[in-house]
Amino acid sequence: MDAPRREFLAGERTDDVVIYIAGDADIDALAGYGEAVDDGVVLVLPGDEGRAAFENATGIDPMSFAGTAMSTDGDVDRELTGGDCPSAHPDEPAADHAVEFLFAFAEEQNEEVGGVYEHGDVVHAYAACSCGTAYSERWVVGDEDVDVAAEE
Repeated sequence: MDAPRREFLAGERTDDVVIYIAGDADIDALAGYGEAVDDGVVLVLPGDEGRAAFENATGIDPMSFAGTAMSTDGDVDRELTGGDCPSAHPDEPAADHAVEFLFAFAEEQNEEVGGVYEHGDVVHAYAACSCGTAYSERWVVGDEDVDVAAEE
């Protein structure tokens, strides 16, 4: 994992966003701007630039995408390169439920807001599955013991 993504996941880059694009995209062109991974590319970009890049790559406004995805809980890989689609069934091929793209941002700890935000920085991750399902997950940086759903 390259330094920018590691720093984002550690809560050190809360002004940035992460974009993951699966292998269907022009990975060679994007890899010069991000980190090539087994099945795609991960970009860590400043907020406004990242949101614009996401929209250019997917044709979807990132905040509209987030609004749609947050209505369905799913499991997003903590490395921000995939996830487990909540629409998947055990008898379906895994390829039917592969993450096509992902968008993530982090919010700094905010004790005044309360809830999950008083425990630390919070990563919000939104994934689009090849089946058409959009889903989300959020977690407190470095604290796997915080039950985010119980804090809502």
